[in-house]
Amino acid sequence: MQRLFVMLPALDEADAVAQVVNGVPIDRLAKAGYQTKIVLIDGGSTDGTQEIAINLGCEVIAQSSKGKGAGMRQGFKAFQAGDYDILVMLDVDGTYDPSEIPILLKSLKTHDLVIGDRLNGEIAEGAMSKMNWIGNHLLTWFAVSLYGVRINDLCTGYWAFTRKAIDRLQLNSMRFEIEAEMYTSAVRRKLSIGQVPVSYKPRKGFAKLGSVKDGTSIARKLIIRRIFPVPIEEINGDS
Repeated sequence: MQRLFVMLPALDEADAVAQVVNGVPIDRLAKAGYQTKIVLIDGGSTDGTQEIAINLGCEVIAQSSKGKGAGMRQGFKAFQAGDYDILVMLDVDGTYDPSEIPILLKSLKTHDLVIGDRLNGEIAEGAMSKMNWIGNHLLTWFAVSLYGVRINDLCTGYWAFTRKAIDRLQLNSMRFEIEAEMYTSAVRRKLSIGQVPVSYKPRKGFAKLGSVKDGTSIARKLIIRRIFPVPIEEINGDS
């Protein structure tokens, strides 16, 4: 049995957390040879998200620093500290379908990491505004132009990683630019990137990403990592 770590970064997602946790196909994954643990990385929820997750049998890790990037990096460290083989992460806002985890895992057999591609998948009506659709395409085009490795959906919140990939990624993002930095680091570290189309549905609750400011931060991270490929923390740590 391979040990699978399903990581759910969350902040005030009480409306969707039960749907996401209950949607993880535990039995189907077990039949495929995966022992699954679901871990919610909480960024300081005040709406009962943590309590719901605990009642559903999840482990909950409270972030020590604010921001999605900080939470995900903390989750990666928890993965590395255990004897897990594979990590799958997806946002807990109801936009991603956890029943599609096996699709990513199948592709992961021949890649170091796999992204769930929304832009070539089935996007439900109302799930992505026209502005966000254009912004996602522009940021993805910009990333590929800078780094030369094809990717279809830079800002997706659905990823799967081997332990090798997690161990090799060099990250310091604190907020929503974390996905862009994962791509840049994977390219620099010569990790194989797979892509599979996934479905995308309207989120439950309030959106936390989508402003021009967020898009600018993502573009800035792409430029910074092109000029300075390794985070200062990694350089100082001789990684």
